[in-house]
Amino acid sequence: MMKKLNYILCLLFCTLIFCQKKSATAKTSFSKDALVYQITNMDGKKPTIGQILEWHKGEIILIDFWASWCQDCIKAIPKTKELVAKNPNVTVLYFSVDKEEAAWKKGIAKHGLSNKEHFWFDEGWKNTFNNEIELDWIPRFMILDKKGNIALYSAISPEEPEIQETIDKLQN
Repeated sequence: MMKKLNYILCLLFCTLIFCQKKSATAKTSFSKDALVYQITNMDGKKPTIGQILEWHKGEIILIDFWASWCQDCIKAIPKTKELVAKNPNVTVLYFSVDKEEAAWKKGIAKHGLSNKEHFWFDEGWKNTFNNEIELDWIPRFMILDKKGNIALYSAISPEEPEIQETIDKLQN
């Protein structure tokens, strides 16, 4: 009985620490360094994050950070597709942390994501942009409002209620 109680207390403590960390670090806008970071698109061009946001100004944006080798990311794809189908007014941008361009492009085709906007961090996971947003897990989802501000800083599953709640608030 005592072991169970200790386990439950430990679990509650860890959950509390995680929630405090998540809310303490949540940002509402991107830094200048993050906005000038260049990311590779499917055509091999390298627009800045700021340019991409400017192209989609006036739209609600869902950013899906993923990789073709990430099993949790692959498991999330069907639920992400359901979320997107339920919210046709939301623009989805896929940001890949794949190590190789060929793996990234193969993953897009394999998982039926070809009709979406894709970008690849050719410098890998650890880069200026991902460091600025404290990317420490994938999949990770962010939602931006119509002005490009961060409305939801971090969610790790497309099924998290916070995602739909944030989209609903932004559409009203």
